[in-house]
Amino acid sequence: MSTDTLITIENTELRSERLLLRAPRMSDTGPLGLYAGDWRVAGMTTSIPHPYPPGAAEAYVTATAAGRAPETVWAIDATPDGGSELAGVIGVKRETVELGFWVGPPFWGTGYGTEAASLVCRHLLGPCKAKKVTANVFFDNPASQRVLRRTGFRQVGETWIYSVARQIEVPAISFELTQVASADIVP
Repeated sequence: MSTDTLITIENTELRSERLLLRAPRMSDTGPLGLYAGDWRVAGMTTSIPHPYPPGAAEAYVTATAAGRAPETVWAIDATPDGGSELAGVIGVKRETVELGFWVGPPFWGTGYGTEAASLVCRHLLGPCKAKKVTANVFFDNPASQRVLRRTGFRQVGETWIYSVARQIEVPAISFELTQVASADIVP
């Protein structure tokens, strides 16, 4: 592990006009289990199993609250926009500063993913003083690729990543971001 990646990533509340990014809470476990249990969500992530086991949402929230998860996680809360308390989840692996996210199917096409990614990246590259943020997205996930490109990420390579839901190695595109400017954000 490079010393360039040793940064402190706190779960500070992050806000935009439409979103609040906050720590996950037990009241999120119902929608969390519903969305994570959807094959269309789980199959596009590296770590969500399918089928999603009973009690997994509660265990996930408990682990993130106790700091036992390897990432810092925010719930994507759309209540400032008149929406749901949980529209998705976004997180950053602390040791590698790798961004990961998903948005629940009812919120696809709303721009919440791009807005959340922008908020987190501004936090990481600003107050957290990260030199870069990385992300990997499966080739067959054009929606998440668009989110990253709209946030200002650039493609830097290709790789294979294991998907727990698919139970196979899946081809993926590697992305990198070193700065976020307001012009980089396209809703």
